[in-house]
Amino acid sequence: MDADLALVLGLVVAVLMVPSILSAVVDGRGPRVPVVTLLIAGALVLYALWIKPGGYQLSTLPDVFVRVVAQFLP
Repeated sequence: MDADLALVLGLVVAVLMVPSILSAVVDGRGPRVPVVTLLIAGALVLYALWIKPGGYQLSTLPDVFVRVVAQFLP
């Protein structure tokens, strides 16, 4: 898996996890599924940072997102 793809997937999964955590807290349930989702998102981001030699800077994240989305659009 490409480092850019892993980073984008990890960040998207992390953002999608937020409503799940809020729902679990409001309903009074234990956030079991959101915690597993957080672990998956964290693992993807750490994997991307580990295999990318120079790492990422905050200013390059929009370019990374555009590059990954452009790979999948015709």
